Amino acid sequence: MATQQAIMAGGCFWCTEAVMNDVVGVSAVESGYIGGDKPDPTYKEVCSGTTGHAEAVRVTFDPEVIALPDLLDVFMGTHDPSQLNRQGNDVGTQYRSAIFPLDGAQCAEAEAAIARWNADNSGTAVTTIEGPAQWYPAEDYHQEYWGGEGQRNPYCQATIPPKLLKLRKSFQSRVKSD
Repeated sequence: MATQQAIMAGGCFWCTEAVMNDVVGVSAVESGYIGGDKPDPTYKEVCSGTTGHAEAVRVTFDPEVIALPDLLDVFMGTHDPSQLNRQGNDVGTQYRSAIFPLDGAQCAEAEAAIARWNADNSGTAVTTIEGPAQWYPAEDYHQEYWGGEGQRNPYCQATIPPKLLKLRKSFQSRVKSD
């Protein structure tokens, strides 16, 4: 079967990209910007919080290996969807928790994923469902960041390993083998 794509925003795209790259069935993860008003935004513009964009990832996956509901459960379970416009020390609408469905079926799956998370966590998700919206790939130096420069970045060293540990602990059957 053909691959599918899903777009989600869960704070810093470096963190979300690192998690999704470790999920079985995921063949590609691209960091980028979505949900704002300015065409072709830059990282600096998005970080200013003035464009309306979220830092997000576009995940390419094989639905025969990991179904969209499972992928969305991993997404919801590896960031804090109860934080409004922030993840940890990253604050602003560019760090919001959001899902950007590509069609009606994905929208229904996003609603169901949020409902599942709420049922297990006292109904506290602030994750939004947004779109349709234009996708803008982030600059090249943001792609595969954790696998390169991120290993030397103190922010990444402090925030990404706990997310990867949560992935391995909570979603053991969904983690690529080392």
